[in-house]
Amino acid sequence: MKSTIKSSIQADLATVWHVVTSLHDFSWRSDIISIEVFDEKHFKETSKDGYETSFTITVVEPLMKYSFLMDNENLSGEWTGYFNQTERGTEIQFTESVCLKKWWLYPFAKWYLKKHQKQYVSDLRLKLKLPISEDP
Repeated sequence: MKSTIKSSIQADLATVWHVVTSLHDFSWRSDIISIEVFDEKHFKETSKDGYETSFTITVVEPLMKYSFLMDNENLSGEWTGYFNQTERGTEIQFTESVCLKKWWLYPFAKWYLKKHQKQYVSDLRLKLKLPISEDP
């Protein structure tokens, strides 16, 4: 299962990159309560619902591409973010590809991924003190 969100952010590329890739300032994220960093490639997030997800960073191309593998009790998969400087700020494209571990999650998975991605971009806009808008 795969879901992609694209958005234009009226902030410079370096700022957007720093906010998205920082493992230390997660206070802007409405979905998680903690991040535990193990080393430069491995970390774990704990959601407000108590789910723990392990991450392994696989690609860091500064100011261009950030990618990681993720795994928890419900799913495994990959998240990839692309960043591009534009005249009006930064264009982002975030794609999540997941394999579900429980059959009964399938009817809700696409809806959940889309909802989660929209919330992430909304949280990012709030962090950057930008108006929340609906991008196509």
